[in-house]
Amino acid sequence: MGFDADTQNNGGSVGGLRTLVRRKQVDSVHTQSSLSTGTGQHHQLAKALSIPHLIAIGVGSTIGAGVYILVGTVAREHSGPALTFSFLIAGIAAALSAFCYAELASRCPSAGSAYHYSYICVGEGVAWLIGWALILEYTIGGSAVARGISPNLALLFGGPDSLPSFLARHTIPGLDVTVDPCAATLVFLVTGLLCFGIKESTFVQGVVTIANICAMIFVIIAGGYLGFKTGWPGYELSAGYFPFGADGMLAGASTVFFAYIGFDSVASTAEEVKNPQRDLPMGIGFALSICCTLYMLVSAVIVGLVPYYAMDPDTPISSAFASHDIKWAAYIITIGACTALCSTLMGSILPQPRILMAMARDGLLPSFFSDVNKTTQVPIKSTIVTGLLAGTLAFFMDVEQLSGMVSVGTLLAFTMVAISVLILRYIPPDMVPLPSSFQEAIDSVSLRYNISNSPGGIDDSAPFLVNKESPIEYPLIEKAAGQCNFLINEGNRRTIAGWAITITCIGVVILTSSASSLSLYGPLRYTLCGVGGVLLLSGLMLLTLIDQDDARHNFGHTGGFLCPFVPLLPIACILINVYLLINLGGGTWIRVSIWLAVGMLVYLFYGRSHSSLQGAVYVPAAHVDEIYESSSNLLP
Repeated sequence: MGFDADTQNNGGSVGGLRTLVRRKQVDSVHTQSSLSTGTGQHHQLAKALSIPHLIAIGVGSTIGAGVYILVGTVAREHSGPALTFSFLIAGIAAALSAFCYAELASRCPSAGSAYHYSYICVGEGVAWLIGWALILEYTIGGSAVARGISPNLALLFGGPDSLPSFLARHTIPGLDVTVDPCAATLVFLVTGLLCFGIKESTFVQGVVTIANICAMIFVIIAGGYLGFKTGWPGYELSAGYFPFGADGMLAGASTVFFAYIGFDSVASTAEEVKNPQRDLPMGIGFALSICCTLYMLVSAVIVGLVPYYAMDPDTPISSAFASHDIKWAAYIITIGACTALCSTLMGSILPQPRILMAMARDGLLPSFFSDVNKTTQVPIKSTIVTGLLAGTLAFFMDVEQLSGMVSVGTLLAFTMVAISVLILRYIPPDMVPLPSSFQEAIDSVSLRYNISNSPGGIDDSAPFLVNKESPIEYPLIEKAAGQCNFLINEGNRRTIAGWAITITCIGVVILTSSASSLSLYGPLRYTLCGVGGVLLLSGLMLLTLIDQDDARHNFGHTGGFLCPFVPLLPIACILINVYLLINLGGGTWIRVSIWLAVGMLVYLFYGRSHSSLQGAVYVPAAHVDEIYESSSNLLP
């Protein structure tokens, strides 16, 4: 193993492929200070968030108006009275991803969320695709949420067409386009609020979220009272508690899983958290627990008030109360739906500027997006661009048909975060990049180790740093390897672990795709399922039998949350998310593929050549602190 300079400038195909797998260093005190010193414009985000703020972001981003609609649709078509168990199973599945996010967020507390983790653990190419997919997710997600607010607001004013004319929807003659001024106005208001500062916007989101939670608590208490008063007619069915069987309950869990999407917004604010090692895992955990508890209680009450087959799929909660002659409750429920949508809108727009900022810091997007305002300490330019894009979409387009694309970005991110946890535990990066400006410090450390490695003094034949073309051995590694065979065994262990992770991922793809392809010829389908299952179990067994890498203890910021049950939990997370990805439908994948293809062109013609890792020198991770210290000593 040697100190390797990045070789993408050689114009060869190998250099081009290397750009896809080059990985960046975990942000630390050293890297942040070097960025500030090097650019003079890298202002830090405000360290203003604590656990209550994170819970407000997580709950507000997760509990949207979907719960006010999903309970009817899923109960009628899939779960029946067992809807509560569907929410519980979906919550457990979401918790698997939450555990993975919690470890990476506390170890790598920088803006960018899944993009940032993928860049550190997997490589630049995958990180770019994740970041590009998340941009699509948050833009379309915010627009779709904004479009859903105006009909609910209209109900509060008395009916579907009761909004003032300047806010009401209008159809442009001849173009068959329905514009929604209310949706665009709300997006611009939220964008302006986010520009004031993270603490101020999070406070407002907390207030709105509390109003939403109060509406749900009203549903639970009032509905529970009605249920006990009427004898829970929804549970007294001849078909029993599982009218669609266990398969229906699981199908319902797959549908309501997307009601838990949103807690990843907490991870996107990692750089703005006061104590990320403690607060981020607790914020993610508490937010997900609160959401799961509310979902289960609301669903348990509503399916008990009305038989599942008689539920209104569009307004299940309002109609359940109306069936018991409590029509005035519809106003409280509508207020809850409006506040839920407003809170989700804020949660959809909040992460994207930080992802744009993180990608621009890494050179993959223009530096325009990385500017942080000195006064408010938020990326105002990125926030304004995000608001303009989302507001324009919300004004002109009915983005409901594009809503499936939101799920692709989220599930891709969840999958890569789980893979990143496996990489962190078994094959953490042992070589990290440093800018070429550290050449003098690297030479100084190199000289020091060359002297100690040579009995007669300096060994000029074993330089510490390789040239741009041909990597050679690092003398400290040679010295240690000569003393014992530990490093050879360690190298074999890392190779086995790398192949085990690869085999596991291939097995997951084969298993989920063949299991979902009902049109496949029967024997072929079962054969592919068997092959995928064998590969999956083989990778799991290998990872279980071999030791995790000792370097994981020093990776990133230590002292935070550790994901339990590795490798089983991350692999289960990968399996669930890939299965959901496969089942999103061909039309959704065609649209997403077009977006990702555009992203690859942007990367090839801009991001690859402007990356901050262009020309970086890769050095052993164990000696990075020593090189930074040497660099500070060399400064005049």
